[in-house]
Amino acid sequence: MRYKHHAFICTNLSSCAQHEPEKIQKYLKSRLKELGLHKDIRANKSGCLDGCSYSPVTVVYPDGIWYRLLTEADAERVLQQHLIGGKPVEDLMIQELNPSHTFQAHSESMSKPS
Repeated sequence: MRYKHHAFICTNLSSCAQHEPEKIQKYLKSRLKELGLHKDIRANKSGCLDGCSYSPVTVVYPDGIWYRLLTEADAERVLQQHLIGGKPVEDLMIQELNPSHTFQAHSESMSKPS
């Protein structure tokens, strides 16, 4: 496998774009470079990922974990805990888009925004 992880951040002009996902993508990309991980972990813009009702969406492969990242702090948590540490960040995950994941009872993971 070429990359350990590959994060795709939806920057489609519909619902995701109103949350400025390009800031999240640029933040992750610069942090990966700063940490010397940019050759092992990628953070790329993507077109529509069909998660519009949960926007903004980010999906991390090869795990297929879907997140709703609203801030650079959210992105940093996913970077440190999932992309580097290998442990998904349950409270930022979108439950409905992660049906095969077993959530801990205490988790307050993301559902459809109100």
